[in-house]
Amino acid sequence: MTKAEACLWKYALKGRRLNGLQFRRQRPVLHYIADFMCQELKLIIEVDGWTHTLGEVADNDAKRQKDLEEAGFVVIRFCDDEVLQDINGVIRAIEDRINQLKIEG
Repeated sequence: MTKAEACLWKYALKGRRLNGLQFRRQRPVLHYIADFMCQELKLIIEVDGWTHTLGEVADNDAKRQKDLEEAGFVVIRFCDDEVLQDINGVIRAIEDRINQLKIEG
């Protein structure tokens, strides 16, 4: 687990801290490993380091996201810097997406 992932887990997702929802870390989904997943909402949160901006890695991420979305999951992504420099903004963005999913679902 990266430093950014550990911070997001500790300060937002662990122990049903976020809207009482249970998130799991490093969960197998299809033939991938999701950084964080809330099964109840079929929500996956990915935290990407700088290597995810590189050609082949970015292409793999795009395919992975497409496959997950086609299976009915919602995927939201944050970069390490977003989490480390503005965790409150990241938490608000996750909460906003959760609220949208609850309204839609």
